[in-house]
Amino acid sequence: MGRLEGLMIIVTGAAGFIGSCLVSKLNREGFTDIILVDDFSNPEKMKNLENKKYSQKIHRDDFIQWLKNNQRLVQFVFHLGARTDTTEFNKEIFDRLNLNYSKDVWKICVEFGLPLVYASSAATYGLGELGYEDNETLPEKLKPLNPYGESKNDFDKWAIKQNRKPYLWVGLKFFNVYGPNEYHKGRMASVILHAFAQIQKTGVMKLFRSHHPDYKDGKQLRDFVYVKDVVEICYFFLHHRKDSGIYNLGTGKARSFIDLVKNTFTALNKKQHIEFIDTPIDIRNKYQYFTEANMYKLKSIGYTKPFYTLEEGVVEYVQQYLMKKKYF
Repeated sequence: MGRLEGLMIIVTGAAGFIGSCLVSKLNREGFTDIILVDDFSNPEKMKNLENKKYSQKIHRDDFIQWLKNNQRLVQFVFHLGARTDTTEFNKEIFDRLNLNYSKDVWKICVEFGLPLVYASSAATYGLGELGYEDNETLPEKLKPLNPYGESKNDFDKWAIKQNRKPYLWVGLKFFNVYGPNEYHKGRMASVILHAFAQIQKTGVMKLFRSHHPDYKDGKQLRDFVYVKDVVEICYFFLHHRKDSGIYNLGTGKARSFIDLVKNTFTALNKKQHIEFIDTPIDIRNKYQYFTEANMYKLKSIGYTKPFYTLEEGVVEYVQQYLMKKKYF
């Protein structure tokens, strides 16, 4: 059992990047009565779960029924499982795995009085033309750039409109998360992972050229947030259990891709060599040049921990994890 007797915690997407890091964080805090939900078919993802302590693995297709049957044992639900491929354009997949599945989880949490933290995304903000404020009136007006962002925004909109809500419900809009346990993500992995691989192989990092007059090459800006900060905030809500709503989850400080890559070269103790290539046509008109989380709302409810700076996060990730092929 976990340190708190009877505190069974559910983590969906448990074999994934953020989900597996959350399991690790929970283990470190003394929680082992954890139900892992995923499809568990990808052997690369399964490496994320090695040496983790948990009670049971449930296939995502069986989970809804399992939760109905076992809800009285459950104390908290972290719903992080989702299809996250921004290059996937089959809306049906997102409707099934992201929107409708999340509705099912929500309804059970309402019915049985279970607190729910779920993963939303900064992809909901589209090009950022309406800013990056996490107030509940904004989702109705947002224009995400791809079916993934749409599916996340559709669920946020649906959740906000519900008359019946879980007594705690929190939608976390993850910005550009990076860190250990993303080895399996391929093209969807963070730029740091790609930079690490490219620099090790060729000594050079290729970045997208800017096709926007206001931004120089490599000066496109993103809010890069270290996965350890992401799971700290998830953990905060496990104990906070009030102030429901949508929350941004970034650092509140946008940084450039050049900063990111320079720090990767520094962490590797290698000479900087950056080249620029054209942004692929298929994503060029959907490319975000600036994202930055407004973090006032989370801080206003009492979250006080400092965030990793980009420098601290990149050095730790590269030297403690990537170079050692380690998992968190």
